[in-house]
Amino acid sequence: MAGVRDPEATKARIFEAATAEFAAYGIAGARIDRIAREARANKQLIYAYFGNKAELFSQVLERRLIELAAANPVDTEDLDGWIDRQMAYHAAHPELVRLVFWEGLEYGAGGIPHEKERADHYSRKAAAFVEAQARGEIDATIPAADLFFMLIALVSWPTVQPQMRRILIGDTDEDRERLRASVRTAARRLIGRDLTGGEAPPAG
Repeated sequence: MAGVRDPEATKARIFEAATAEFAAYGIAGARIDRIAREARANKQLIYAYFGNKAELFSQVLERRLIELAAANPVDTEDLDGWIDRQMAYHAAHPELVRLVFWEGLEYGAGGIPHEKERADHYSRKAAAFVEAQARGEIDATIPAADLFFMLIALVSWPTVQPQMRRILIGDTDEDRERLRASVRTAARRLIGRDLTGGEAPPAG
């Protein structure tokens, strides 16, 4: 008896296989044949579900970004907690930053597909910092979008450059915890909170 087709299960397998393929090889180097084989799916079915290879990459990356946003929403009131959770997420899911960096390498400054949707995604996150600055909870010296960009760089760089982290910082649990503490300190200074987590000084 032939197996019952389950489109959602097939799509889930394709997403997992495509995530691994794109993280390893980028957009140009990825092969739909390998994705189909790993996902146990017909290659033509991948095109039918997702369009071409570039479109599949875009959908995979957007899904992973949405998963991160859902797992760890921006929390300006508990910045230390947000940083710890963000760094832990990246350590557990290094494929996400690899996907983002492949996108940057291959599209560069020429504009990415679905750029408006991506801008909306990040604008919603940056809005938390806009609102916190408006309430006077964090220092407004650095514009909110710039501040959010810097914080993303702080929490993601150890995953982007694991070899540099290993050489400079070390690779023990103690080393990693010390780095997290240093990132928390840097973030508090960026937002104008003192080293004990106090409130920012009044703006202006």
